[in-house]
Amino acid sequence: MRSVIAICIFASLGLVGCSSIFDKHVEYKYIEPDNYPVLKAVGYAPISAQPGENQSQRSLMAIKASKLEAYRELAEQVYGQKITAGTTVQGSIAQNDQLHSQVQGIIKGAQVIKSYAVGDTYATELQLDMKRVHDLYIGEIKPREVKKVTYY
Repeated sequence: MRSVIAICIFASLGLVGCSSIFDKHVEYKYIEPDNYPVLKAVGYAPISAQPGENQSQRSLMAIKASKLEAYRELAEQVYGQKITAGTTVQGSIAQNDQLHSQVQGIIKGAQVIKSYAVGDTYATELQLDMKRVHDLYIGEIKPREVKKVTYY
């Protein structure tokens, strides 16, 4: 019985020792989606409500504000929007109603399509081609999956 146990132990140690002799080479292939959507967003800002000493300064501030609003809208489309709400009720009457909205994210690769004034409002149109975003992502992260494993 002891000899059978000893043979089993030596055989298992021999197999474990052999497995460390083998080495492997892994080949990866890069994953690319079938299609890429193009997201669009428009931001608006009133010109006369902007701070500034003259019309030119207010127009420049409205241009900046409308561009930021368009970027915010793109971020909402890409990352979603966090909503926090609360209502206080006392004696079956709503006393305090609160709603808070927040969006957070990074937008890379967006392009300004148009910036223009419409009356007292300035508008900026942005476009985010997800193919361009994918190319930027691939350049930084290089995602991959296993294509082939060769043991030798």
